[in-house]
Amino acid sequence: MKQGKSRWLVAAWFGIFMTLAPIAAPCGIDPLPSWNDGPNKKAIIQFAERAEKEIPIGERVAVFDNDGTLWSEQPIYFQFAFALDRIKSLAKDHPEWNNQEPFKSVLSGDIKALMATGEKGVLEVVAASHSGMTTDQFSQILKEWLKTARHPVFKVPYTDLVFQPMLELLAYLRGKGFKTFIVSGGGVEFMRGFAEKSYGVPPEQVIGSSGKLEFEMKDGKPFIEKLPTVDFIDDKAGKPVGIQKFIGRRPVAAFGNSDGDLQMLQWTTVDHGSGPRIGLIVHHDDAAREFAYDRDSPIGTLNKAWDEAGSRGWLVVSMKQDWKKIYPKVHKP
Repeated sequence: MKQGKSRWLVAAWFGIFMTLAPIAAPCGIDPLPSWNDGPNKKAIIQFAERAEKEIPIGERVAVFDNDGTLWSEQPIYFQFAFALDRIKSLAKDHPEWNNQEPFKSVLSGDIKALMATGEKGVLEVVAASHSGMTTDQFSQILKEWLKTARHPVFKVPYTDLVFQPMLELLAYLRGKGFKTFIVSGGGVEFMRGFAEKSYGVPPEQVIGSSGKLEFEMKDGKPFIEKLPTVDFIDDKAGKPVGIQKFIGRRPVAAFGNSDGDLQMLQWTTVDHGSGPRIGLIVHHDDAAREFAYDRDSPIGTLNKAWDEAGSRGWLVVSMKQDWKKIYPKVHKP
């Protein structure tokens, strides 16, 4: 009787062990395998572990810029590439554009002349290419563009140029109970077209610049029309405003790559009370695998935020030194 009971206990404990073993095993797995070991990786992991213990789960909010932080942004912002292609496809219905700036420069491929038209010209291009349709129509047009458009350097779909280390970071933080948001100067409807599939970030957690929208009924069916008027610019000082407006909770983690993210980093980490906080800047310094640029670049300028990083304790992540790989499956030709 005793022998049978002993065997039963051994079998029971073995069964419990085998049930728990798969749960315990991941503890030894590197959560950020595409990151090189070093102080930045260590600081990220220490922050996440502290946050899991010290911050209530509902307050674990992390905000990520998109362009230059989650995917590449050179030689031009990917959304602007979409706008240029869209203008070219619409040109047949607008013969006046052949002699009208900024459209004349777009159609001739003279990007330098287009940039010379300034912010006014760029906004005209964006307004013409992103409005005059319903949100559903825009979503379908964007879906087709993402399938067919190719990056001018890498010759692959733009969505292939997401950063593998940042995908791992997003997943790691979500595993620690964080809600991850995209807070970017890019168009909100544009980013919602791929954010969930590419990053695991659902559309309701994407905050971006937006044009005005209008609801209307057509033939008994409801539609939301995109209007050619700017409603909100989610860049620089607009980012903390957007966070408060759409999230309503101050983040404890912010990730960016340029001066456009400076105020978001400040809002997240400065004078925020006790508890773990983290600010991180992705530094593009790898010309061999991606692009190298910072202070003097007209796209993704990193100047003031870089200078402030030291005094604020923000991490400055070197793509060249901190990342084992840049993209999931793409290599620079």
